[in-house]
Amino acid sequence: MKSLIKMIWMETKLFLREPVSAFFTLIFPVMMLSLFGTIYSSTSIPGKSAQMSLNASVPILMALIIGTTGLMSTTITMATYRENDILRRLQTTPVSSRCVLAAQVIVVFMMTSLGVLLLIIAGRLVYDVSLDGNPLSVLVGFTLASLSFFGIGFILAGTLPTARSAQVIGLVLLYPMVFLSGAAGFPRELLPETIQKVAAFLPLTYVVNLLQGLWFGEAWSQHVADVLILGAILVAGVLISNRTFRWE
Repeated sequence: MKSLIKMIWMETKLFLREPVSAFFTLIFPVMMLSLFGTIYSSTSIPGKSAQMSLNASVPILMALIIGTTGLMSTTITMATYRENDILRRLQTTPVSSRCVLAAQVIVVFMMTSLGVLLLIIAGRLVYDVSLDGNPLSVLVGFTLASLSFFGIGFILAGTLPTARSAQVIGLVLLYPMVFLSGAAGFPRELLPETIQKVAAFLPLTYVVNLLQGLWFGEAWSQHVADVLILGAILVAGVLISNRTFRWE
């Protein structure tokens, strides 16, 4: 436990000292909300009021934060540690691989949660954004979605050899997901039917579906497929990353 606490403290400081990760997790979503607020103040999605469009943008941006931290922060950090022999040096200490992975998950989850909290506070104070659903349900859905994407990130971190390759692969996976899943701010319904079928194979699509539904008060029974798919991704991520984790 003592080693875990030290690792968490060290990882927290390293995360906050990395300007790219901190910016895209804590600041960029709030900037996007401000952009949406400006756009929706003059126009809105057909059939929706400006306020409803703004409310809908919050869970979408939550999904964006989850995708960014899961596919970029976790993947690049672990690949960098391996490339710079930090993991190999840790191997000579009493720190276990589970402790390293647990500290990384805890810190990234805390930073993801902080980014979402800042987003919700800004939305509430500036744009009067409201949560129509149950806060506990939204929290549970957010936790499931986050851990599922962390699982994907650790699979990539365990298989990619360098930080550069981790960054490239992370971006290649992230950007199509963001634009095709609806996390970029426009509804998937506006996309061509063929593209919508492609989006059905993207994990971030199910994050957007789940968080938006819970945010607007939909029952869990309406999102069984989303929960099962994200749960399966989480289990697969844990099992595969545990087998592919390499110290060097």
